[in-house]
Amino acid sequence: MTQIRNRRAGVEDRWTKTVHRKQPDGTTIAETVPSKVHGKGMRWRARYVDKHGREHSKSFARKLDAKQWLDKQVSDQVTGTWTDPKLSGQTFGALAEKWIATKATKAPKTFAGYRSLLDVVVLPRWGDVPLRDIAFEDIQEWVSGLSVSGSTRFEGKGLSASRVIQAYQVVKQVLQFAVRAKRLPSNPAEDVELPEKHESEQTYLTHEQLHRLAVASGRFRTLVFMLGYCGLRFGEAAALKVGDVNLETRRIRVSRSVTNVAGRGLIEGPTKNKTARTVPVPKFLAALLETEIQGKGKDALVFPSRRGADRWMTLGELRWVFDVAVQTVQDAALAQRQAESEDGGEAVTPEFPALVPHQLRHSCASLAIAGGANIKVLQRLMGHKTATMTLDKYGHLFPDDLGRIADAFDSAADALRTEPPLRAVPLDRKGG
Repeated sequence: MTQIRNRRAGVEDRWTKTVHRKQPDGTTIAETVPSKVHGKGMRWRARYVDKHGREHSKSFARKLDAKQWLDKQVSDQVTGTWTDPKLSGQTFGALAEKWIATKATKAPKTFAGYRSLLDVVVLPRWGDVPLRDIAFEDIQEWVSGLSVSGSTRFEGKGLSASRVIQAYQVVKQVLQFAVRAKRLPSNPAEDVELPEKHESEQTYLTHEQLHRLAVASGRFRTLVFMLGYCGLRFGEAAALKVGDVNLETRRIRVSRSVTNVAGRGLIEGPTKNKTARTVPVPKFLAALLETEIQGKGKDALVFPSRRGADRWMTLGELRWVFDVAVQTVQDAALAQRQAESEDGGEAVTPEFPALVPHQLRHSCASLAIAGGANIKVLQRLMGHKTATMTLDKYGHLFPDDLGRIADAFDSAADALRTEPPLRAVPLDRKGG
């Protein structure tokens, strides 16, 4: 077993040394004389031994500077903020590889997203930089520059606010990993100002618009209805099996999802929040689902790919039909509005919005709220982790009860005015 060296510290003069000379009378005296390196390099060297028994040293021109540096190293060890100077010299890129190795248990798509951000945006800038040389102002400048000129690999094209925030979060996590691994005393990525992320305006279809779109989608009619009335994500619908559908109770159990991971293709895994949920099915949709699953085994896919009954459908396969259906309904709505205008009246047919399949999920939330669903029911339907998440996303769709509250207060006040007036009770000024 290796013996750990005693923890000690001190400042020494490199230019001199102490020699012991024996005097004629037999006594010994200590004398300071020039050393072999006298006049060469820094004169003062501070040295200390860390808690692991490793010695560290640094040279200075002035004794005061050496003493101040040594005092800080000793103090940091006492307070627990000390970091090994050699470890802090490790490059960001080297530690980033260790960090991402700890993310192997994440969902495949999440892991692939981290890997892509590192390779494309983060490492081209920070890969070769020693950890100790990364400063707050450098990170702030880099983050601000991403919005204007993009990463070094794609100069001249600014990144979206969402992409910038994601890249920053990767850098921050790697540096936080460095703090926990005692490579850095603190995280220089804290409190960086980020670009404001603007939520895109959601598209919500009416019942009539949803039905028109579903009919125009041909062989994907049932799937479009399910996305619009059951709130499934496309990946959840693609992974749906016959055994997940209960036509008697008109319920669907959602427990899996299919995700397209860069470099790996389609991969089946848990839902986005890693929790299963059960969603209701309208009667008319249950009848359509029965035609989709008739004659299939429990493990068969409800909506398989055209490439094979045992292969998952891709989003591109749906979009090939869905986009045409959207255009068809848009054209029909425009023609109807023009006809209404030509008849001399005001056009009453609403314009049909441009949308993608995922926005049918938002329509489901809107229609559920209009149907009287409360926030907890909507949370379960949409598969959100918390009701707060549901409120943040769809809270604006709930009816505004402020007017009703004011009316209730007025009614209470009116009722009080019809009651006999209360007799004033005199106060006892003496406190009795």
